[in-house]
Amino acid sequence: MPLIHVQQTPGKTAEQKAELVRALTDAYAQATGGKPESVWVTVQEIGADSWSIGGETLTARAAKR
Repeated sequence: MPLIHVQQTPGKTAEQKAELVRALTDAYAQATGGKPESVWVTVQEIGADSWSIGGETLTARAAKR
């Protein structure tokens, strides 16, 4: 069973996340010829203070703007 794991910052609505998992499932099944019901998708939300780029959190980067 394929597992697609998405990590993102919070802020998307339940409807947006539902559309994301539908689109990812469909894309995987189409690309591989697999069955959509065998595709697992998880969405993990990570706070901006726990995500960094180049040694700087997203919170700190946003404060500079």
